Amino acid sequence: MGFLHVLWKKRTDMAEDGIMYVIAGLGNPERKYENTRHNVGFDVIDALAGKYNISMNVRKHRAVCGSGIVEGVKVLLVKPQTYMNLSGDSIAEVLAFYKCSAAKNLIVVFDDISLAPGNIRIRKKGSAGGHNGVKSIIARTGTDAFARIKIGVGEKPDGWDLADYVLGHFSKGEREMVDKAAADAISAVGYMVNGNTDQAMNEFNTKKRE
Repeated sequence: MGFLHVLWKKRTDMAEDGIMYVIAGLGNPERKYENTRHNVGFDVIDALAGKYNISMNVRKHRAVCGSGIVEGVKVLLVKPQTYMNLSGDSIAEVLAFYKCSAAKNLIVVFDDISLAPGNIRIRKKGSAGGHNGVKSIIARTGTDAFARIKIGVGEKPDGWDLADYVLGHFSKGEREMVDKAAADAISAVGYMVNGNTDQAMNEFNTKKRE
């Protein structure tokens, strides 16, 4: 069996066995952006990796990746390194390589200024809602029918520039609430990769923190 055949078989097996999910957290790659509001997607991926002992040690598809098992399901965790506004370039490349469908195999985690810190909202599809990272994914995959988990970071205060706000850091109290939201997001992922997105929505979309 030749090398190319082995590679092709590995790729198709991962996509066709019915248990492969790409879980992508959105953010910006430089150290100066760590722990900012716009990087909560990265934070959730790091927390997932820690809980399930997944090593984020592979750099490919313009992303930092790690493969492992979440609640019995094979997943690929992805942190695009293309900067937020070009997140779709990396994610589309990952989906194409593994022959995955955005509608069936993708879960995207990102920040949402319309939700208070500590809250999450799960959706099966939807518009970008003004989020440039999600807008890029929709443009590059050609669909908005992919699952997403929105992490609340709070509304922009009056008079603030939006870019300055989302690239700013949380207060101590906000950080504590966002960490709780990340824990909820991890639990939601456990439901979603097992086909129980409705259950995740019922449990977490109604939970509110102030």
